[in-house]
Amino acid sequence: MSTCLFCKIIKGEIPSSKIYEDDDIFVFNDINPAAPVHFLIIPKLHIATLTDVEDVNRDLLGNMLLLTPRLAEAQGCTNGFRTIVNTGHVGGQEVLHLHMHIIGGDERLPVMIHHG
Repeated sequence: MSTCLFCKIIKGEIPSSKIYEDDDIFVFNDINPAAPVHFLIIPKLHIATLTDVEDVNRDLLGNMLLLTPRLAEAQGCTNGFRTIVNTGHVGGQEVLHLHMHIIGGDERLPVMIHHG
């Protein structure tokens, strides 16, 4: 999509701090990090949300997940990390291009959901 922020980043129209790139996946640091390590893994194929994924995207999503621990460790997440896929408005998705947030660092991350 010509107006999609992440599509523009993939094309190099908007600068990013790229960590990794292959034929199908682009990875870059978040511009507003929530932790010492915070990067995004995005497919080069424009898929708006996780609800738009189809069977044909199975290998792409699998490759994104397989890449995640290797990149997390290379970025300094040696004791774990959090993987987040916000989906749609209620899920807090701000850019309508499927993406995974990988968040970590030296200290334990705060609890995301409080029960009670």
